[in-house]
Amino acid sequence: MKFVFPCKEYEKNAAEFIQEFKDYASEMHGLGGLADYLERSTYSDWLQKVIRDIDVANMPENRVPAITYFYVREADDKIVGMINIRLALNDFLRKEGGHIGYSIRPTERGKGYGTSMLRGALQFCRSIGMENFLITCDKVNVASAGVAKNNGGILEEEFYSETYKTVVQRYVIK
Repeated sequence: MKFVFPCKEYEKNAAEFIQEFKDYASEMHGLGGLADYLERSTYSDWLQKVIRDIDVANMPENRVPAITYFYVREADDKIVGMINIRLALNDFLRKEGGHIGYSIRPTERGKGYGTSMLRGALQFCRSIGMENFLITCDKVNVASAGVAKNNGGILEEEFYSETYKTVVQRYVIK
């Protein structure tokens, strides 16, 4: 498995990745806006957004710097997951979004990819000086909670989110 920074060469793979979520009527979290861009705009526009997300010096006030990666299986170059790492938090993310959002494609779930993807992302984050992490998920998303727990996540709080209209769990990883 490897992390791949989004690029033009992965356009077809990215479209297939998102289509699988639609085919399975699966929620899409931790995708760095990819699904929205493919619906309303273009993959090229999304790539420009991904670059803007890491441009810390020119970050708009309402945004936080973030890095998005595809999690790719090297044997067949298939995008198995995506991860969005927020390098800072605003008030909303501190409460309801957390530092890291992630998603595994429906046909690849239950194989340990989420746990290993988050582990790799945490290693990266620690290498650039980040120490404590907030991870949130819907309470009904037991698999996502398991990924957080498998990486040392401790349930800090459970609350009803007016934004998402569901109970959200917030985990802390130290």
